[in-house]
Amino acid sequence: MNKQQLVEQIKQKKTFLCVGLDTDIKKIPQHLLSADDPILAFNKQIIDATAPYCIAYKPNLAFYESMGVKGWISFEKTIEYLNSNYPNHFIIADAKRGDIGNTSAMYARTFFEQMNIDSLTVAPYMGEDSVTPFLNYEGKWVILLALTSNKGSHNFQLTADADGERLFEKVLRTSQQWGDSNNMMYVVGATQGRMFEDIRRIVPNHFLLVPGIGAQGGSLEEVCTYGLNSECGLIVNSSRAIIYADNSEQFATAAAAEAHKVQQQMAIELQKKGII
Repeated sequence: MNKQQLVEQIKQKKTFLCVGLDTDIKKIPQHLLSADDPILAFNKQIIDATAPYCIAYKPNLAFYESMGVKGWISFEKTIEYLNSNYPNHFIIADAKRGDIGNTSAMYARTFFEQMNIDSLTVAPYMGEDSVTPFLNYEGKWVILLALTSNKGSHNFQLTADADGERLFEKVLRTSQQWGDSNNMMYVVGATQGRMFEDIRRIVPNHFLLVPGIGAQGGSLEEVCTYGLNSECGLIVNSSRAIIYADNSEQFATAAAAEAHKVQQQMAIELQKKGII
């Protein structure tokens, strides 16, 4: 999915919601545990219920890798289900990969060739040669960690050098030499508030993947106030608040209701900006 197609989906569906598939075998409804693949059964119902209200899905690899081979099978089948049934939804593998060049090339092959995923989160700490292998795939996206929502983000990301440039700003500026707004996005946590203004001064046209609304306490309205650009430029993720909205047999209906609620809020923000 290219940038224009992504923008068109946002306008058509009046939403920039990404549903995070952080599926924990210990949290899914008990009645699903008798299924051959409980994780896949849960994901399918969540996807079917929330698809009208979102433009993207983001499975977090840690939740699948924690189950070993079975988890990887569930992950692959979830991707196959999305590609087969919801081809207009953007798929983000939240894997935070990044290593020396030849290793990154193997990670890129895994997610972009073997699994046909649209985008991958990548840690930029090791520099250019750890990121560029992911950028060699036309039509695929790299989502670099920039300014995250966790408390520990302040340990390094806000540290300034002698010239006053903070580390996240160096990531944003330096990475412009590697890719552009057609193949690179950035992770910026919803809890960062007015810091979005600083980010938009450096990357006004890039899409930002924004985790942290809902369970993590980020404000959608604040994110939109400081982060929206003329094309939207945001993919806002919500995981736990949607997929674990209910733990009964009606869990998918509850998830749909939560996703719809967020979609309606997003439609208002898009209208205020004149995007729709």
